[in-house]
Amino acid sequence: MPQLNFAAATLPSQSRLNIALKSLVKLEPVSHIAKRENVSRNFVYDQKYKAETALNQAFFPSEQDKDVLFYLPVTRAWLTQLVLCLVFICHSSFRGVVEFMKTLFDTPISVGSIHNLLVDTAHQTKLINESQDLSLIQTSLLDELFQGNRPVLAGVDAKSTYCFLLSEAEHRDADTWGIHLLDAQDQGLNPKYTIADAGKGLRAGHKIVFGATPCNGDVFHIQHQCETLANLLKRLAKGYTTRRQKLELRMDQAKLTGRGNTLSSKLLQAYQAEAKAINLAKDIKTLVVWLDRDILAMAGASFQERQGLMAFIVGELKQREYLDSARIRPVRVALQRQGNCLLGFAKVLDSKLDEIAQRFKVPDYLVRATCLLQRKPKTSEAYWQRHRTLNRQVGPKFYDVLEAVVNAMENTHRSSSMVENLNGRLRNYFYLRRNLSQGYLDLLRFYLNHKVFVRSDRPERVGKSPTELLTGKSHPHWLELLGYELFRKSPITA
Repeated sequence: MPQLNFAAATLPSQSRLNIALKSLVKLEPVSHIAKRENVSRNFVYDQKYKAETALNQAFFPSEQDKDVLFYLPVTRAWLTQLVLCLVFICHSSFRGVVEFMKTLFDTPISVGSIHNLLVDTAHQTKLINESQDLSLIQTSLLDELFQGNRPVLAGVDAKSTYCFLLSEAEHRDADTWGIHLLDAQDQGLNPKYTIADAGKGLRAGHKIVFGATPCNGDVFHIQHQCETLANLLKRLAKGYTTRRQKLELRMDQAKLTGRGNTLSSKLLQAYQAEAKAINLAKDIKTLVVWLDRDILAMAGASFQERQGLMAFIVGELKQREYLDSARIRPVRVALQRQGNCLLGFAKVLDSKLDEIAQRFKVPDYLVRATCLLQRKPKTSEAYWQRHRTLNRQVGPKFYDVLEAVVNAMENTHRSSSMVENLNGRLRNYFYLRRNLSQGYLDLLRFYLNHKVFVRSDRPERVGKSPTELLTGKSHPHWLELLGYELFRKSPITA
């Protein structure tokens, strides 16, 4: 018997589960199961009982569901918090809040009351938004969102994702952008550089307010435009191939009746058109890949070298423009006009790499080589071969240089993707409303800036809000910032 108890005590959870399942299905006597597993019959019955209890709890209602877990003091302030949470956390519509309050709390509330509550709260959030010091923002991202046919001007800090501008406007011209950027400047906004798309009004307003502060181009939009062109030409080439194949089938059928010569000229033209379309699609795809990997990639050549490569891409597109002017010309013109702005990030990176070279007293070309090393995947043999070579060339300072280069690249921004991310988050609220108000936008800006990230691709952001990431200081819960006291559950005493 001691041996049996010892064996039962050391059985893993999976073995206990197997014993319970076998005893439940009753395909063999309990004594046989106990003998095979080297345990007592009482032990088998215990596992069977545990499994039966778990199944009953899963499939049959338990009286414990009716037990009072805790008491909730429902006050007017608590109901106000509930309404705010339903609107912002649950993305609920006003009529959804009305139905929720009636269903679970047997408490009527009108749509007008919810609207008035949000208006009153908007006054508080506006004061909090306007009190934030924006001088901590080093890289600002600007973009224009749209609700219906009305623009919403947006500005985000690239590092912390803090939204410092969210305003509905009638126009998106230079004066409108200038007024809103001046308001942000009064709060201390003075970035080292800005990233934005090619919007003329946006860039003109930025120049009026910040003067010579660089406004670099957003590489995301031009990359998307180029990829769309390459994919479209590829589909067109497939269409020419399909047309040629159909003509070949018709030619084969015509030959059977001695009329093959009637389609020979059309088939020849189809071959020529197909070859031209395939060659054009391949050439454009190659140019787009070069643009993406060699020019607009973070790890790459210097700004001057990238300028030369950009001019080469533009020249090659211009040579092929006559083949499909309607599709190629807009991309070529965009690259030609925005080239220097799109490469603005390379200037920023060049200055950082120069500073690293001076700080560690390492030749510039070795620092650049360390940067180019990041183009290779760390799982590849080529990466580690080059890694060992650079380690020998740089010497004891290599790992410090490597860390500095990687940090410089991670903190150099090429696109305004955070604004696009903000746009995606706002859409969950915008679709509930046909018309926006500035007060509602102030509320959203406050909530999104003080709501902590539950998950993120960057571990340093998890569990922190954009405001905390911007300032480096913790702050109370967003409801507490509005003057409410959060409910804390306390255990029930007998």
